Amino acid sequence: LEGATVMEVGGGIGQIQAELVRREAAHGTVVEVVAAYEDVARELAAATGIADRTTFVLADLVEAPDAVEPADIVVLRRVVCCTPVGPSVLGAAASRTSRTLLASYPRDRAGVRIVVRLQNGFLALTRKRFRVFVHSPGALERAAETHGLRRSRVERGFVWETAQFVADS
Repeated sequence: LEGATVMEVGGGIGQIQAELVRREAAHGTVVEVVAAYEDVARELAAATGIADRTTFVLADLVEAPDAVEPADIVVLRRVVCCTPVGPSVLGAAASRTSRTLLASYPRDRAGVRIVVRLQNGFLALTRKRFRVFVHSPGALERAAETHGLRRSRVERGFVWETAQFVADS
């Protein structure tokens, strides 16, 4: 991490990038589409002593990938499942990755899909607009490959899968 730039896409208040910057990354950026997180993100940066080495950017990377400079390490923790265009989000993040992209998302398996359908049904009944999506790992991998990244590692839990993509050298 020493000297690396990090970016957390859809990071809310930026807890992951804050921890990476605190652990010697040179600079961190939080990219978020929800403006309400900005003040709390700035408070977190101040509280952890990294305010001078972190940036909050309000942007939709799918619509405006050039809104941020590329970073060495890009993290998407449980973000691609929050949108029907998850592979596009991962692809946009991959386009801003110079070294490593880490992404976690729900596993594409029957049990997970059933729970997601039930969850989305409940959200609909309660008149919430938010929905959860399960994307094909192959589609996510292809989105990263389009931008010169290859999957180098994958960890599978009961519900979540985490993949590491690295730049071809």
